[in-house]
Amino acid sequence: MEDNRREESSHERSSMDPDGIIESNYNEVYDNFDDMGLKEELLRGIYGYGFEKPSAIQQRAIIPCVKGHDVIAQAQSGTGKTATFSIAILQKIDTNLKECQALILAPTRELAIQIQRVVIALAEYMKVDCHACIGGTNVREDLRRLAQGCHVVVGTPGRVFDMINRQVLRTSKISLFVLDEADEMLSRGFKDQIHDVFTSLPSDVQVILLSATMPPDVLAVSNKFMRKPVNILVKKEELTLEGIKQFYINVQMEDWKIGTLCDLYDTLSITQSVIFCNTRRKVDELTRQMSSKNFTVSHMHGDMEQRDREIIMKQFRSGSSRVLITTDLLARGIDVQQVSLVINYDLPSNRENYIHRIGRGGRFGRKGVAINFVTENDKRTLKDIEDFYHTTIEEMPNDIADLI
Repeated sequence: MEDNRREESSHERSSMDPDGIIESNYNEVYDNFDDMGLKEELLRGIYGYGFEKPSAIQQRAIIPCVKGHDVIAQAQSGTGKTATFSIAILQKIDTNLKECQALILAPTRELAIQIQRVVIALAEYMKVDCHACIGGTNVREDLRRLAQGCHVVVGTPGRVFDMINRQVLRTSKISLFVLDEADEMLSRGFKDQIHDVFTSLPSDVQVILLSATMPPDVLAVSNKFMRKPVNILVKKEELTLEGIKQFYINVQMEDWKIGTLCDLYDTLSITQSVIFCNTRRKVDELTRQMSSKNFTVSHMHGDMEQRDREIIMKQFRSGSSRVLITTDLLARGIDVQQVSLVINYDLPSNRENYIHRIGRGGRFGRKGVAINFVTENDKRTLKDIEDFYHTTIEEMPNDIADLI
């Protein structure tokens, strides 16, 4: 069989994102999954999940993770990074040992559940138990599942540390520790809990850290907890916007957004769409306004009970709910195959979130459309987003329905 590994040329490396703090120091690239030496049943799961060829980060990061290196991967949402560490974990764990061997921490409950789904789907042909350990759920259920033994645990820092403290999550066999969305996690103030979790793990644990940005906090964590990490940087352009058509509508004034949205609604409900607002209050207000005009929408944000959030996500995943209004809380946790339209009712206040939001449509190369509502005050922000992502956002054409 032809060996599809290749060294990245210096040209490819030098075109890596100049803004990134991390320079890649690992040059092997695998162009397809077959050459990675993965277990047969794992390969079946990968192809069954719908992957055909590895994404940029998968080509570079799966193998160093499998080989046991500490790895720092800087890459945005939507690039296939969840599958990157999930594949490495599934390749490495011993399914005959009914103990937790890999622990994954994520900043939100939705993202933790999302990761659990990916692990379970990829492990379809393997006998792997993966449990999500998250706040807002019944502690007794966690105690029961962990007592039975799970190969992989994914969770939010607070609940995971609680389970370690109670000695139901046994850490002695954990050989792989993954911090996903490390920048987001540290900005949410989980630093102490992450430290507490880490110090309860075996001293030779392998650490994989994923982060879209590399602020000083993340670098400090990596310096403290990691040994000679392999650094992998996926450049911004690669991340993004291929396959996603981006438009703006000049709504001029804030008060005119609702009318514009109502005009668009028939187009929206053709497919599944996500509408992003910048505040929880705005989500509630917009939901109320749309409902009062007899439009069917569902909504979700961080003030809601975990159970309600799960029900809404379930309805949205199944397609029984078509239009979901939400905040950035979910920008990183929704992977619904059918989302083909994202509306930024408010432009994101943090430009990095733009890619997380619009990357909900067009995941893994699927086609998507993003529409940005722009008031006079937003024009500068839009220009900033265009410059940041080296992209052009054009005014929305009249035949938008044909594009979705």
